[in-house]
Amino acid sequence: MSYLTDAKIKELELKANQIRQDIIEMLLSAGSGHSAGPLGMADVFTAFYFHILNHDPKNPEWPERDRLILSNGHIVPVHYAVMAEAGYFPKEELKTLRKLGTRLQGHPEREKLPGVETTSGPLGSGLGQAAGYAYAARMDGKKFRTYCFMSDAEQECGATWEAAMFAGKNHLSNLTALIDRNNIQISGFTEDIMPLEPLRQKYEAFGWHVLEINGHDFNEIAGAVERAKEIFEKPTIIIARTIPGKGVDFMEGQYEWHGKPPQKDEAEKALKQLRTLQGKIISEHE
Repeated sequence: MSYLTDAKIKELELKANQIRQDIIEMLLSAGSGHSAGPLGMADVFTAFYFHILNHDPKNPEWPERDRLILSNGHIVPVHYAVMAEAGYFPKEELKTLRKLGTRLQGHPEREKLPGVETTSGPLGSGLGQAAGYAYAARMDGKKFRTYCFMSDAEQECGATWEAAMFAGKNHLSNLTALIDRNNIQISGFTEDIMPLEPLRQKYEAFGWHVLEINGHDFNEIAGAVERAKEIFEKPTIIIARTIPGKGVDFMEGQYEWHGKPPQKDEAEKALKQLRTLQGKIISEHE
């Protein structure tokens, strides 16, 4: 089933590609930060901010907005880049990433930047925060939905499973979580360090509805969110298989890029690839 028109897919592909370019430029300017995860999640974030979320960049505290909780805060460059593209703040501010006094900290801080729902850093905290938002929304009769983005490696954290039990027990159908299943963490591949599989069956055992998608296919991303809205008796988790470093061939699939930024020559090479891809996207849809 197609959830998006060809024109919409082109729009999202072009935005995601621009987001990846912004990420590279931000990291180069900062001289520190994470490359692989932000590049890998650019399509998911783009789909959410430009198609899925009910939000208003001109009114970030709008009470009826959907809540998006970023649990793995180290990939926040992609969050900042998408927010700037959506109009939450000027794009010029992206170059202040990780600078002294900036609103764009290396991990997001709620009180510094309107539109950021929670402060995150310690892995494993986001699902509990999101479950709390969803539970409170139900108590208050609110219709907004809560989304939580997590890394796959933070499934190694015990607090994640406490939150999963809470959400399953309370049938939080207004909560949808998404795992960035890129198979890497800072010191290697997840299945070598602490095997996560069978991940689907684990969440099903905790009372969740589970969907698995290609995290770079906009139709699959949009379709999974729509299917989650049809589930009324339990929370939904989307396992999104992504390629870390997506769009930059020397970063793709390489765990070494989890926690380091590109140097000047590497950034120039990455930007050249992404700008070439920009032209291909345009020509493919003509």
